[in-house]
Amino acid sequence: MNNKIKIIIADDHPMMRSGVKSVLLTDPQIEIIAEAKDGEEAYNLIKKYLPDVALLDVEMPKMTGLEIARRVAAENIKTKIIFLTMYKEEDMFNEAMDSGAFGYVLKENAVEDVLESVKTVFENRYYISPNISNYLVKRLNTQKDFASKQPSINDLTKSERAILKLISLDKTSQQIADELHISYKTVENHRNNISKKLNLSGTHSLVKFAIKNRSLL
Repeated sequence: MNNKIKIIIADDHPMMRSGVKSVLLTDPQIEIIAEAKDGEEAYNLIKKYLPDVALLDVEMPKMTGLEIARRVAAENIKTKIIFLTMYKEEDMFNEAMDSGAFGYVLKENAVEDVLESVKTVFENRYYISPNISNYLVKRLNTQKDFASKQPSINDLTKSERAILKLISLDKTSQQIADELHISYKTVENHRNNISKKLNLSGTHSLVKFAIKNRSLL
């Protein structure tokens, strides 16, 4: 039985790919099955080989690592994504994790972190470079706080839930108005009331909430 962890590496910098590869190959449990120099090639290789783990640069030509991760998630491909990146910003970290990634490794720490990240993620656990691990703690606490407020979805009226359901299907206010035979202004008023009840600010927050909780509506 082959118990090796099958990996694809994608980065548009050959030196980076080579360095990561040399570290990973020190462990006999690792098998690198393909490399990619851009996002499009990486995505096609993931679909072709279905590796256990894909190590992706966030920024790549033709398709970004974030775009690949979103497609992998949308298509229910079981490959786990680890991002190799220079970005230390918390906003980028959260966007990466929102895309479905299991790992976030800073390139400056890749030599020290990449092998452990692969093994950790392979075991269905998150791995974040230690010097930004506080981002994950903060993120998990935010999600916990958010989850505790979830019952507020039950405070919505039947009409508000119906509208939220249509929002989760990515319908515009005008499309919702046409479908429910109500005015555009009425839909907008409902959207505002829903956002207030759920403590959401901004249209995008409402859409994200609706999509995330579609099964509850």
